[in-house]
Amino acid sequence: MEILGTTLRICVDDLEAAVAFYENLTGSSALRFERGGVSVAAISCFLLMSGPEAELEILRKVTATIAVKDVDEANASLTRVGARIVAGPVHTPVGRNLIALHPDGSVFEYVDRNLSA
Repeated sequence: MEILGTTLRICVDDLEAAVAFYENLTGSSALRFERGGVSVAAISCFLLMSGPEAELEILRKVTATIAVKDVDEANASLTRVGARIVAGPVHTPVGRNLIALHPDGSVFEYVDRNLSA
């Protein structure tokens, strides 16, 4: 499995203030979407999330988001080496993702930009 990059996940109280800061910091515009009652803004390598505390509590358990070429390939590789897939693969507004529990207890989200699959 080829890893293309990682995204830093940040839960914030004031999404608008955080978006302004990170857009100015990176010189990039936010890609916004909503998922499960959580407002999300992706800006460069930062993924800002704001919403109900119950939802954010779950999201905080995911250590990082890892970009891969293909989520299906990641699924096969992760399963082969002993990770447990706890959610997905599912389609998102920007591709597909899955959540994996590694044998050491770490939880990671794996995403691709495969919009056609």
